[in-house]
Amino acid sequence: MKGIGFTPPRWVSWLIALVPVFPPLYLAAFASLGLLRTLPLIARYVLFFFASTQLMAALFTPLPLISLGLATARTLFILAMISAGVYLRDSSNLRPLLWGQLVIFVTAWGYTLSTQGVAGIQARLGHPYYYIVSLGLVAVISLWLIVFWRGASLWWRVPTAILAIVTFLAAGSRGPLLALIVGSLTAVAVNVRQRLSWLLAPLAVSAILLAASNSLNVPIKPIQRLLNDQTTGRTHIWREAVQGWQSSPIGGVGPYQGGPYLTFLFKEGCQLTPTLSRNAITCPDSLSRFSSLWLIAHNAWLHWLLESGVLGLSGLLIVMGYALVLAFRQSQPLNIALLFGFTAMNVVDVVVAVPSPHFSELWWVVVGVTMLNASTNSIPAKIPIVGDSE
Repeated sequence: MKGIGFTPPRWVSWLIALVPVFPPLYLAAFASLGLLRTLPLIARYVLFFFASTQLMAALFTPLPLISLGLATARTLFILAMISAGVYLRDSSNLRPLLWGQLVIFVTAWGYTLSTQGVAGIQARLGHPYYYIVSLGLVAVISLWLIVFWRGASLWWRVPTAILAIVTFLAAGSRGPLLALIVGSLTAVAVNVRQRLSWLLAPLAVSAILLAASNSLNVPIKPIQRLLNDQTTGRTHIWREAVQGWQSSPIGGVGPYQGGPYLTFLFKEGCQLTPTLSRNAITCPDSLSRFSSLWLIAHNAWLHWLLESGVLGLSGLLIVMGYALVLAFRQSQPLNIALLFGFTAMNVVDVVVAVPSPHFSELWWVVVGVTMLNASTNSIPAKIPIVGDSE
């Protein structure tokens, strides 16, 4: 693997650690865009096809000029995240994310308990600027970072894993549960010769706690919700996404313009996060007009189809499929868990659309790592980035 032996500068590790706490820091990835030219030719072809389909799709939307600007911005954002993966070379260099994620967990517990008490936990653990589902997914990512951190001491891995597990359970989100199951099992199955069954420990602990709660009739509502198979209105949202796409099938309705078509969600008006809403913190008037921007179709492919039509969706499918094939061939457990786990969760949510609090960006960074490590050519020993001098 090309990433073995490379360690980024300490300030880069600090930057990565702070991203979960202050997400805009991931914009530093734009400084590495030029590294895309170091990718193997096939990877560059895939990215060219992806970018081309996103921009061409914008020309077939109801508002082509606005859509073209937004599609350009979104595509550049995604390419910047992929280039950040090229810079990092190996997903092990993403480990500092864990420290920032632990801060998010502590903040979530502290904020929920201090403002709502135990009743807030029963209503599902939340965070001021992370959605509940996002919090559950970040807990799953933390678990993967912990169990794949080879050589680390148990004295800190065990308590941090416990914090991540209880945060995951208290969030009560089934999408992250699907990601945890599929990602972990796929990583173990692909690496069966390496005897990675111990990586299923967090999944086993979660399953035991779920079973115990159910059998003992412990009234913990978030855990009970994990055992519920209802779609919580998703079928209505999926139907509306398809109907919205049918109004502009080739290019969709435009990036970040699908919200008004999702009337099941749009009718609820502007909300910041459920946790803030429970504390009577409402959406300011200055943001209300933009509230539709962050409405999603709760299925990544339907969401992309709605916003970018068959053209844009074709580009997404190609780049996703290429990354999954590469991850499978390279057999790196963390990459497999992240890419396959996120793909599974995309069935019921959208965890590849940018911007996000950092998890969607992480997906694209890992895509960059897998693309780089498919190369037979070496990359420069020193990669230029902002702040470096010749």
